[in-house]
Amino acid sequence: MLKVKKWMVNPCQECTHVVSDETGEAVIIDCGVFYDNERRNLLKYIEEEQLRPVRLLLTHAHHDHLYGNDLILKHFGLYPEVHEAELGMMQHFLPLRIKEIYGDNYPYTIPMPQRCFKSRELITFGHHVLKVIHTPGHSPGSVVFYCHAEKIAFTGDTLMSMSIGRTDFPGSDHEQMVESLELLTHFLHEDTVIYPGHGGKSTMAHERACNPFL
Repeated sequence: MLKVKKWMVNPCQECTHVVSDETGEAVIIDCGVFYDNERRNLLKYIEEEQLRPVRLLLTHAHHDHLYGNDLILKHFGLYPEVHEAELGMMQHFLPLRIKEIYGDNYPYTIPMPQRCFKSRELITFGHHVLKVIHTPGHSPGSVVFYCHAEKIAFTGDTLMSMSIGRTDFPGSDHEQMVESLELLTHFLHEDTVIYPGHGGKSTMAHERACNPFL
């Protein structure tokens, strides 16, 4: 059975998730920890639960979803992984955006991916599998990580409770977002629990019924 630990962190109130099972293996999704106490709490949880992180996954490469990547590289030797369509955003747009926000005062390094995953790729850890669903719109390589066995989806900034991600950023595309949302409404069962990149968790049944963007 999957165990999902969520923190709402950094100035953008981003959701960082550590997902593990009974084997102790874990994946870290969108590690946005920024402040010292956030970073300490993440490491403390992993230590107390005796977890072994094996993948560092990004739903997309916006700055608020990866502030903690240097921490994970330092302690666990894991580089971030993004969809292949997001690599350009991470290599070129991200450093410019960090510079725009923090000037020369950004306190961390920005590790770059050593590998990228593809659409429909299966990511295994412990006894579980996450399927990569490519959902461009908020960014070119936005993805959802879906565990069919447990009916859980990590939707990043594609789909949130009663909302969706913005499509006015560089690399965003409103028409692609519409297509991605249609894909999710057909692909994810109604009883799927969604864990978005901001805000609280929800279900696909609730979003279909109440989310004005669907």
